[in-house]
Amino acid sequence: MKYAGLMLLAILFLAACGGNHDYSPKPRGYFRIKFPKKEYQDYNEGCPYTFVYPKYAVIKPDLSTNAKPCWINIQFPQFNATLHLSYQPVTSKKEFNQLIEDARAFAFKNTVKATLIKEDLIAYPQNKVYGLYYTIDGNTASSAQFFLTDSTKSYIRAALYFNNEPRLDSIQPALNFIKKDMEVMIKSFKWR
Repeated sequence: MKYAGLMLLAILFLAACGGNHDYSPKPRGYFRIKFPKKEYQDYNEGCPYTFVYPKYAVIKPDLSTNAKPCWINIQFPQFNATLHLSYQPVTSKKEFNQLIEDARAFAFKNTVKATLIKEDLIAYPQNKVYGLYYTIDGNTASSAQFFLTDSTKSYIRAALYFNNEPRLDSIQPALNFIKKDMEVMIKSFKWR
């Protein structure tokens, strides 16, 4: 009797598993990002530099404890991202060299998680704007950084941060969108 019960249970189990069930997993879904129209406006707020920035961005003064005059944050609320700009007047060749080395060191702090750090030269002699643009691939805190200088008395450094855990596959569309805005900003940048 016990053997017959186990046999019946096994037959019912196998009968329940039969049938043609085609199962295919659903693809992973991501939020659809609606990008705003590219429109720009001038930034001209009494600092020793001017540039254009997107109309969907908000500029606020940097309120951190170490902030200096003309340090600003360009916030992209729709993408939960901020481009931090730090201006520094240059008073000596030694200070100038130290600022450039600091920019390189900040970019290469991401080496641990970066798969690639690429440096691109920035040179707009007609506006006396020179610098380096760092593209940092991988799951790093900052994916794009640059510095600009007139090579004699002014220097500004910028770093883009997303206010969430760095996952390149999730932020890539927004990152590419904001990088285009950064390029427009750099091309329009002028010293006063």
